[in-house]
Amino acid sequence: MYVFMIEEIKDKGSIIAIIVRSNYKKDGISFFTPNSFSQQLAFMAHPAENTISPHVHNPVSREVCLTQEVLFIKKGKLRVDFYDNEKIYLESRILSEGDVILLAAGGHGFEVLEDVEMFEVKQGPYTGDKDKTRFKKVKSSNLIIR
Repeated sequence: MYVFMIEEIKDKGSIIAIIVRSNYKKDGISFFTPNSFSQQLAFMAHPAENTISPHVHNPVSREVCLTQEVLFIKKGKLRVDFYDNEKIYLESRILSEGDVILLAAGGHGFEVLEDVEMFEVKQGPYTGDKDKTRFKKVKSSNLIIR
C-alpha cells in the first residue's frame, strides 16, 4: 500500500479529511486547510535560533456551525472509516504513530488496531449528545482500505 505524505479524502469534491503522515517534512510554514475551515492545520519547521515574534491573539468573532477535529496519533494504529453526510460508508485509512488527521466534514468511525494513545483538538465546549449523531458502522466485509 503506497502512502502519500499529505492526503485529502474527498466526497463529491468536498474535503472531508486531511491526513498528514509522520514522514512529512518541509521548511517554513505550510497550511493544509482552506480559509473557509473553522479549524486550521499547519506544519511548521524552523531552524535553530529562528525567532517567532511575541504576540497575543486578538478577540475575533467567528461563527462555527460544524465541529472539526484534529487527532494526533502518539502511539499505536487506528483505522478511520469515512462516511458521507448521509451516513453512507466511503472508505478507510490506517493511521500510525506520528500521523495527524483533520476531520473536516462527513462522518467517521474508528477501530483501534494496536493500543493507541492520541490527542484530540476540536472546538468547544463539548455538548455531549447534542454534538453528534451516532449510527451503525460499516461491516468488516465491506471495508475499503486505501
